[in-house]
Amino acid sequence: MTGLLLELAIMLVVILVAAELFTNALEHLGERLKISEGVTGSLFAAVGTALPETLVPLLAIAGSRTGGTVNEEIGVGAILGAPLMLSTLSTFLMTLAVLRTRGVNGWVAPERSGFTRDLNYFLCAFALAAVAMYVPHEQMIVRALFSIALVGVYVTYVVMTFRASSGLVDAGHGTEAPGKMFLARLGIPTNLATIGVQLLLAVGLLVWGAEGFIEGVRGVSEAFQVSPLLLSLLIIPIATELPEKVNSILWIRRGKDTLAFGNITGAMVFQGTLLPAIGILLTPWTPRIEVLTGVMITLAAAAWLRINARERGVPVWALLVCGALYATYLAVTLTR
Repeated sequence: MTGLLLELAIMLVVILVAAELFTNALEHLGERLKISEGVTGSLFAAVGTALPETLVPLLAIAGSRTGGTVNEEIGVGAILGAPLMLSTLSTFLMTLAVLRTRGVNGWVAPERSGFTRDLNYFLCAFALAAVAMYVPHEQMIVRALFSIALVGVYVTYVVMTFRASSGLVDAGHGTEAPGKMFLARLGIPTNLATIGVQLLLAVGLLVWGAEGFIEGVRGVSEAFQVSPLLLSLLIIPIATELPEKVNSILWIRRGKDTLAFGNITGAMVFQGTLLPAIGILLTPWTPRIEVLTGVMITLAAAAWLRINARERGVPVWALLVCGALYATYLAVTLTR
Protein backbone atom coordinates (compact mmCIF):
# COMPACT_ATOMS: atom_id res chain seq x y z
CA MET A 1 0.00 0.00 0.00
CA THR A 2 2.83 2.40 0.82
CA GLY A 3 4.28 1.71 -2.61
CA LEU A 4 0.98 2.53 -4.32
CA LEU A 5 0.61 5.81 -2.48
CA LEU A 6 4.23 6.68 -3.25
CA GLU A 7 3.60 5.96 -6.94
CA LEU A 8 0.55 8.24 -6.92
CA ALA A 9 2.57 11.00 -5.25
CA ILE A 10 5.46 10.72 -7.73
CA MET A 11 3.17 10.72 -10.76
CA LEU A 12 1.30 13.69 -9.34
CA VAL A 13 4.55 15.65 -9.05
CA VAL A 14 5.41 14.73 -12.66
CA ILE A 15 1.97 15.94 -13.80
CA LEU A 16 2.25 19.23 -11.92
CA VAL A 17 5.76 19.96 -13.22
CA ALA A 18 4.66 19.18 -16.77
CA ALA A 19 1.54 21.36 -16.48
CA GLU A 20 3.65 24.25 -15.16
CA LEU A 21 6.06 23.88 -18.10
CA PHE A 22 3.11 23.85 -20.51
CA THR A 23 1.36 26.86 -18.98
CA ASN A 24 4.58 28.87 -18.81
CA ALA A 25 5.24 28.27 -22.51
CA LEU A 26 1.65 29.15 -23.44
CA GLU A 27 1.83 32.46 -21.58
CA HIS A 28 4.93 33.44 -23.54
CA LEU A 29 3.24 32.33 -26.74
CA GLY A 30 0.23 34.51 -25.92
CA GLU A 31 2.45 37.51 -25.25
CA ARG A 32 4.33 37.04 -28.52
CA LEU A 33 1.11 36.66 -30.52
CA LYS A 34 -0.34 39.78 -28.81
CA ILE A 35 -3.61 38.17 -27.79
CA SER A 36 -5.96 39.00 -24.95
CA GLU A 37 -5.95 37.66 -21.40
CA GLY A 38 -9.29 36.07 -22.24
CA VAL A 39 -7.78 33.97 -25.02
CA THR A 40 -4.70 33.13 -22.95
CA GLY A 41 -6.75 32.24 -19.86
CA SER A 42 -9.82 30.61 -21.39
CA LEU A 43 -8.05 28.84 -24.28
CA PHE A 44 -4.28 28.57 -23.90
CA ALA A 45 -3.87 28.29 -20.12
CA ALA A 46 -7.16 26.42 -19.71
CA VAL A 47 -6.25 23.78 -22.27
CA GLY A 48 -2.68 23.57 -20.97
CA THR A 49 -3.60 23.04 -17.35
CA ALA A 50 -6.49 20.78 -18.39
CA LEU A 51 -4.13 18.32 -20.06
CA PRO A 52 -3.58 16.15 -16.94
CA GLU A 53 -7.29 15.52 -16.36
CA THR A 54 -7.76 15.20 -20.13
CA LEU A 55 -5.10 12.54 -20.59
CA VAL A 56 -6.19 10.45 -17.61
CA PRO A 57 -9.64 9.53 -19.00
CA LEU A 58 -8.38 9.23 -22.57
CA LEU A 59 -5.62 6.81 -21.60
CA ALA A 60 -7.96 4.95 -19.25
CA ILE A 61 -10.58 4.44 -21.98
CA ALA A 62 -7.96 3.43 -24.54
CA GLY A 63 -6.20 1.01 -22.18
CA SER A 64 -7.28 -2.58 -21.68
CA ARG A 65 -4.46 -4.13 -19.71
CA THR A 66 -6.56 -4.90 -16.63
CA GLY A 67 -10.03 -5.07 -18.10
CA GLY A 68 -12.25 -2.65 -19.95
CA THR A 69 -14.85 -2.16 -17.22
CA VAL A 70 -12.43 -0.68 -14.67
CA ASN A 71 -10.88 1.53 -17.34
CA GLU A 72 -14.29 2.78 -18.47
CA GLU A 73 -15.32 3.64 -14.91
CA ILE A 74 -12.08 5.55 -14.34
CA GLY A 75 -12.61 7.33 -17.65
CA VAL A 76 -16.21 8.36 -16.98
CA GLY A 77 -15.40 9.47 -13.44
CA ALA A 78 -12.45 11.57 -14.57
CA ILE A 79 -14.43 13.16 -17.42
CA LEU A 80 -17.33 14.24 -15.22
CA GLY A 81 -15.36 14.87 -12.04
CA ALA A 82 -13.17 17.57 -13.59
CA PRO A 83 -15.95 20.12 -14.37
CA LEU A 84 -17.50 19.35 -10.98
CA MET A 85 -14.24 20.14 -9.21
CA LEU A 86 -13.61 23.31 -11.23
CA SER A 87 -17.08 24.80 -10.76
CA THR A 88 -17.20 24.09 -7.03
CA LEU A 89 -14.02 23.36 -5.07
CA SER A 90 -11.54 25.17 -7.34
CA THR A 91 -13.69 28.30 -7.40
CA PHE A 92 -14.14 28.13 -3.63
CA LEU A 93 -10.40 27.75 -2.92
CA MET A 94 -9.54 30.59 -5.30
CA THR A 95 -11.99 32.84 -3.46
CA LEU A 96 -10.62 31.86 -0.06
CA ALA A 97 -7.21 33.12 -1.21
CA VAL A 98 -8.55 36.71 -1.39
CA LEU A 99 -11.25 36.53 1.29
CA ARG A 100 -9.16 38.40 3.86
CA THR A 101 -8.22 41.23 1.49
CA ARG A 102 -11.56 41.65 -0.30
CA GLY A 103 -14.01 40.61 2.41
CA VAL A 104 -17.26 38.68 2.17
CA ASN A 105 -18.99 41.71 0.67
CA GLY A 106 -16.20 42.34 -1.83
CA TRP A 107 -16.01 41.49 -5.52
CA VAL A 108 -14.02 39.34 -7.92
CA ALA A 109 -14.02 41.10 -11.28
CA PRO A 110 -13.10 39.04 -14.34
CA GLU A 111 -13.69 40.64 -17.74
CA ARG A 112 -17.46 40.16 -17.97
CA SER A 113 -18.03 39.31 -21.65
CA GLY A 114 -15.52 36.45 -21.62
CA PHE A 115 -16.68 35.17 -18.23
CA THR A 116 -20.34 34.99 -19.25
CA ARG A 117 -19.47 33.55 -22.67
CA ASP A 118 -17.54 30.70 -21.02
CA LEU A 119 -20.41 29.87 -18.68
CA ASN A 120 -23.07 30.08 -21.40
CA TYR A 121 -21.22 27.63 -23.63
CA PHE A 122 -20.47 25.29 -20.74
CA LEU A 123 -24.07 25.16 -19.54
CA CYS A 124 -25.29 24.41 -23.07
CA ALA A 125 -22.70 21.68 -23.67
CA PHE A 126 -22.92 19.96 -20.29
CA ALA A 127 -26.72 19.84 -20.47
CA LEU A 128 -26.37 18.07 -23.84
CA ALA A 129 -23.91 15.61 -22.33
CA ALA A 130 -26.37 14.89 -19.51
CA VAL A 131 -29.24 14.21 -21.92
CA ALA A 132 -27.01 11.81 -23.89
CA MET A 133 -26.85 9.53 -20.84
CA TYR A 134 -30.45 8.50 -21.52
CA VAL A 135 -29.76 7.42 -25.10
CA PRO A 136 -29.30 3.61 -25.23
CA HIS A 137 -25.79 2.58 -26.23
CA GLU A 138 -27.22 0.55 -29.12
CA GLN A 139 -28.38 3.77 -30.80
CA MET A 140 -24.89 4.75 -31.87
CA ILE A 141 -26.06 7.12 -34.60
CA VAL A 142 -27.96 9.23 -32.07
CA ARG A 143 -25.02 9.14 -29.69
CA ALA A 144 -22.69 10.16 -32.52
CA LEU A 145 -24.92 13.16 -33.25
CA PHE A 146 -24.62 14.26 -29.62
CA SER A 147 -20.84 13.94 -29.83
CA ILE A 148 -20.69 15.93 -33.07
CA ALA A 149 -22.87 18.64 -31.49
CA LEU A 150 -20.52 18.90 -28.49
CA VAL A 151 -17.48 19.23 -30.75
CA GLY A 152 -19.35 21.90 -32.71
CA VAL A 153 -20.07 23.83 -29.51
CA TYR A 154 -16.36 23.94 -28.65
CA VAL A 155 -15.29 24.96 -32.16
CA THR A 156 -17.84 27.79 -32.09
CA TYR A 157 -16.62 28.83 -28.66
CA VAL A 158 -12.99 29.00 -29.83
CA VAL A 159 -13.95 31.10 -32.86
CA MET A 160 -16.00 33.55 -30.79
CA THR A 161 -13.27 33.86 -28.16
CA PHE A 162 -10.62 34.67 -30.77
CA ARG A 163 -12.93 37.18 -32.47
CA ALA A 164 -13.24 39.12 -29.22
CA SER A 165 -9.46 39.15 -28.64
CA SER A 166 -8.35 42.24 -30.59
CA GLY A 167 -10.97 44.47 -29.00
CA LEU A 168 -9.97 43.30 -25.52
CA VAL A 169 -6.26 43.93 -26.24
CA ASP A 170 -7.11 47.47 -27.31
CA ALA A 171 -9.06 47.88 -24.07
CA GLY A 172 -5.98 46.99 -22.01
CA HIS A 173 -6.56 43.26 -21.49
CA GLY A 174 -3.49 42.03 -23.38
CA THR A 175 -1.48 39.05 -22.15
CA GLU A 176 1.75 39.63 -20.23
CA ALA A 177 3.93 36.63 -19.38
CA PRO A 178 5.17 36.70 -15.76
CA GLY A 179 8.94 36.25 -15.76
CA LYS A 180 11.16 34.25 -18.09
CA MET A 181 10.30 31.07 -19.91
CA PHE A 182 11.77 28.11 -18.05
CA LEU A 183 14.11 27.08 -20.87
CA ALA A 184 15.41 30.65 -21.02
CA ARG A 185 16.70 30.20 -17.47
CA LEU A 186 19.10 27.61 -18.91
CA GLY A 187 20.52 30.18 -21.31
CA ILE A 188 18.30 29.14 -24.24
CA PRO A 189 16.82 32.08 -26.20
CA THR A 190 13.04 32.56 -26.15
CA ASN A 191 11.47 32.32 -29.60
CA LEU A 192 8.64 30.41 -31.27
CA ALA A 193 10.87 27.36 -31.82
CA THR A 194 12.00 27.07 -28.19
CA ILE A 195 8.44 27.71 -27.00
CA GLY A 196 7.41 24.73 -29.15
CA VAL A 197 10.19 22.60 -27.66
CA GLN A 198 9.03 23.35 -24.12
CA LEU A 199 5.43 22.55 -25.09
CA LEU A 200 6.45 19.15 -26.53
CA LEU A 201 8.56 18.35 -23.45
CA ALA A 202 5.59 19.15 -21.23
CA VAL A 203 3.22 16.94 -23.24
CA GLY A 204 5.64 14.01 -23.00
CA LEU A 205 5.85 14.35 -19.23
CA LEU A 206 2.06 14.67 -18.96
CA VAL A 207 1.47 11.43 -20.87
CA TRP A 208 3.95 9.57 -18.68
CA GLY A 209 2.53 11.02 -15.47
CA ALA A 210 -1.07 10.34 -16.46
CA GLU A 211 -0.37 6.69 -17.32
CA GLY A 212 1.35 6.15 -13.98
CA PHE A 213 -1.47 7.88 -12.14
CA ILE A 214 -4.07 5.59 -13.72
CA GLU A 215 -2.13 2.53 -12.58
CA GLY A 216 -1.96 3.95 -9.07
CA VAL A 217 -5.72 4.60 -8.96
CA ARG A 218 -6.42 1.02 -10.06
CA GLY A 219 -4.18 -0.30 -7.30
CA VAL A 220 -5.72 1.87 -4.58
CA SER A 221 -9.22 0.97 -5.78
CA GLU A 222 -8.46 -2.76 -5.46
CA ALA A 223 -6.68 -2.39 -2.11
CA PHE A 224 -9.52 -0.45 -0.46
CA GLN A 225 -12.35 -2.19 -2.34
CA VAL A 226 -13.63 1.19 -3.53
CA SER A 227 -15.56 1.64 -6.77
CA PRO A 228 -13.17 2.92 -9.47
CA LEU A 229 -15.98 5.24 -10.65
CA LEU A 230 -16.41 6.88 -7.25
CA LEU A 231 -12.66 7.05 -6.69
CA SER A 232 -12.10 8.71 -10.05
CA LEU A 233 -14.97 11.16 -9.46
CA LEU A 234 -13.40 12.29 -6.18
CA ILE A 235 -9.64 11.63 -6.13
CA ILE A 236 -8.47 12.07 -9.73
CA PRO A 237 -10.03 15.55 -10.20
CA ILE A 238 -8.65 16.84 -6.89
CA ALA A 239 -5.17 15.78 -7.96
CA THR A 240 -5.25 16.71 -11.63
CA GLU A 241 -7.03 20.03 -11.08
CA LEU A 242 -4.12 21.26 -8.95
CA PRO A 243 -2.59 23.22 -11.87
CA GLU A 244 -5.81 25.21 -12.29
CA LYS A 245 -6.15 25.73 -8.54
CA VAL A 246 -2.56 26.91 -8.05
CA ASN A 247 -2.46 29.12 -11.15
CA SER A 248 -5.81 30.72 -10.43
CA ILE A 249 -4.89 31.37 -6.80
CA LEU A 250 -1.62 33.00 -7.83
CA TRP A 251 -3.31 35.10 -10.48
CA ILE A 252 -6.18 36.30 -8.29
CA ARG A 253 -3.79 37.24 -5.48
CA ARG A 254 -1.96 39.42 -8.03
CA GLY A 255 -5.22 41.08 -9.02
CA LYS A 256 -5.43 39.28 -12.38
CA ASP A 257 -9.05 38.21 -12.00
CA THR A 258 -9.61 37.64 -15.73
CA LEU A 259 -6.75 35.17 -16.02
CA ALA A 260 -7.72 33.50 -12.75
CA PHE A 261 -11.31 32.86 -13.74
CA GLY A 262 -10.57 32.28 -17.43
CA ASN A 263 -8.26 29.46 -16.42
CA ILE A 264 -11.17 27.79 -14.60
CA THR A 265 -14.13 28.56 -16.86
CA GLY A 266 -12.16 27.95 -20.07
CA ALA A 267 -11.14 24.53 -18.77
CA MET A 268 -14.78 23.86 -17.90
CA VAL A 269 -15.82 24.49 -21.51
CA PHE A 270 -12.98 22.33 -22.85
CA GLN A 271 -13.78 19.47 -20.47
CA GLY A 272 -17.54 19.89 -20.83
CA THR A 273 -17.47 19.45 -24.62
CA LEU A 274 -14.63 17.40 -26.12
CA LEU A 275 -14.23 14.85 -23.33
CA PRO A 276 -17.95 14.03 -22.97
CA ALA A 277 -18.07 13.72 -26.77
CA ILE A 278 -15.53 10.89 -26.46
CA GLY A 279 -17.18 9.38 -23.39
CA ILE A 280 -20.60 9.23 -25.12
CA LEU A 281 -19.12 7.13 -27.92
CA LEU A 282 -16.59 4.94 -26.13
CA THR A 283 -18.10 4.27 -22.67
CA PRO A 284 -21.53 3.11 -21.43
CA TRP A 285 -22.28 6.74 -20.38
CA THR A 286 -25.30 5.77 -18.27
CA PRO A 287 -27.13 7.77 -15.56
CA ARG A 288 -25.77 6.04 -12.45
CA ILE A 289 -26.58 7.83 -9.20
CA GLU A 290 -22.97 8.93 -8.56
CA VAL A 291 -22.78 10.32 -12.08
CA LEU A 292 -26.16 12.07 -12.02
CA THR A 293 -25.45 13.68 -8.67
CA GLY A 294 -22.17 15.09 -9.97
CA VAL A 295 -23.77 16.37 -13.18
CA MET A 296 -26.62 18.12 -11.34
CA ILE A 297 -24.28 19.76 -8.81
CA THR A 298 -21.98 20.89 -11.63
CA LEU A 299 -24.84 22.46 -13.61
CA ALA A 300 -26.18 24.11 -10.45
CA ALA A 301 -22.77 25.62 -9.65
CA ALA A 302 -22.24 26.91 -13.21
CA ALA A 303 -25.77 28.36 -13.31
CA TRP A 304 -25.20 30.01 -9.93
CA LEU A 305 -22.02 31.68 -11.20
CA ARG A 306 -23.82 32.86 -14.36
CA ILE A 307 -26.74 34.29 -12.40
CA ASN A 308 -24.37 36.22 -10.13
CA ALA A 309 -22.24 37.71 -12.94
CA ARG A 310 -22.85 41.44 -12.48
CA GLU A 311 -21.36 44.51 -14.12
CA ARG A 312 -18.97 44.91 -11.16
CA GLY A 313 -18.04 41.24 -11.20
CA VAL A 314 -19.12 38.37 -8.96
CA PRO A 315 -19.77 38.90 -5.22
CA VAL A 316 -17.32 37.07 -2.98
CA TRP A 317 -20.14 35.63 -0.88
CA ALA A 318 -21.69 34.08 -4.00
CA LEU A 319 -18.41 32.36 -4.89
CA LEU A 320 -18.18 30.88 -1.40
CA VAL A 321 -21.52 29.13 -2.03
CA CYS A 322 -19.68 26.94 -4.57
CA GLY A 323 -17.84 25.33 -1.66
CA ALA A 324 -21.18 24.45 -0.05
CA LEU A 325 -22.28 22.80 -3.30
CA TYR A 326 -19.19 20.59 -3.29
CA ALA A 327 -19.82 19.66 0.35
CA THR A 328 -23.37 18.71 -0.66
CA TYR A 329 -22.01 16.42 -3.36
CA LEU A 330 -19.71 14.71 -0.87
CA ALA A 331 -22.54 14.27 1.63
CA VAL A 332 -24.81 12.67 -0.96
CA THR A 333 -22.28 10.32 -2.55
CA LEU A 334 -20.27 9.22 0.51
CA THR A 335 -23.28 8.47 2.72
CA ARG A 336 -25.00 6.17 0.23
